[in-house]
Amino acid sequence: MSSEKDGRRSAWAKHPDYRVDFEQTAKRVRVRLGGQTVADSTGARIMLETRHTPVYYLPRADVRMDLAERTDHESFCPFKGEASYWTLVVGDQSAENAMWSYEQPFAEVAGIRDYVAFYWDRVDAWFEEDEEIFVHPRDPHVRIDVLASSRPLRALLGGEVIAESTAAHFLFETGWQTRYYIPQADVRMDLLEESVSETACPYKGGARYWSARVDGRLIEDVAWSYPEPLPEVGRIKDYLCFYEDKLDALYVADEKIG
Repeated sequence: MSSEKDGRRSAWAKHPDYRVDFEQTAKRVRVRLGGQTVADSTGARIMLETRHTPVYYLPRADVRMDLAERTDHESFCPFKGEASYWTLVVGDQSAENAMWSYEQPFAEVAGIRDYVAFYWDRVDAWFEEDEEIFVHPRDPHVRIDVLASSRPLRALLGGEVIAESTAAHFLFETGWQTRYYIPQADVRMDLLEESVSETACPYKGGARYWSARVDGRLIEDVAWSYPEPLPEVGRIKDYLCFYEDKLDALYVADEKIG
């Protein structure tokens, strides 16, 4: 594809350090919609792009294109080019513009031609091998270590010591600050109440949240926990982690954090 189409230019010349990596994965990747497998591939690629979460791209040959209807919708990316879209129709279930492809990509990313991608939340389920995955693909360059630590940890909120422990688990995740997960036995659970908030992490699982009621006020979603964490981080099950900016202070071995 040329560097300009209908006045829309490639941004590569002005942003040569922008990252669009298109990496192979050895995992079998499947996508399901309406009770059917709409894509099943051992030749998937994972796109790692600046300021974007990872995205799976699958060879068109591994996708049920007979279930896909091309639409008039299109979009433009200054680093990849113009995208075409398809609606998936499985029985009486339809996922509008759920799939896209760069059929004439810019030369800098020519390798993405003949691959398609799906909006994560417009299909029913994703699998790597036989394990369902959630939120988005995991970046293969991200590592998470959960380590038990006897370093004394103390969290203060509203004039109270809300947690104090020498049995916390420290979670080290590539690109993120250290998180401190504290066993409930070392937390003032009498000051906490469960929140209705929930989030999900592709690396750790589904999180529930806790609010604190101290000094006559409610501090919402001050901490979270993973009641059923993914196996890779199973050691943090039911441990609580506090948002440091919602605490008065957090100390690890008498050093103030944050």
